[in-house]
Amino acid sequence: MNQIPLDQMAPIAHLSVDLFLLGFVAGCSLAAGLFFLRFWRDTRDLLFLGFAVFFLIQGGIDAVLLTLSHPNVANPSIFFLRLVSTSAVLAAILWKNTARG
Repeated sequence: MNQIPLDQMAPIAHLSVDLFLLGFVAGCSLAAGLFFLRFWRDTRDLLFLGFAVFFLIQGGIDAVLLTLSHPNVANPSIFFLRLVSTSAVLAAILWKNTARG
């Protein structure tokens, strides 16, 4: 697969708006992760823990993307972390649906 060189990529049209929105999404994701962590602590339900892991990882990724000079460039480690967070939610849903008792 051919990658487009960085100097040929179209610049981000509204950088300050994009960064603001990405920061807002990161903050909301981290806040949601903390709420789910609190719900997990109160109930010990692994579904809440799965969602807490998902939102904390996603919020952390978005916060890291804010610091990159080219946040729109594909990075395999970011895709791997997103796969891990999505797998945590899927595993929690499967566990919840197959748990007996």
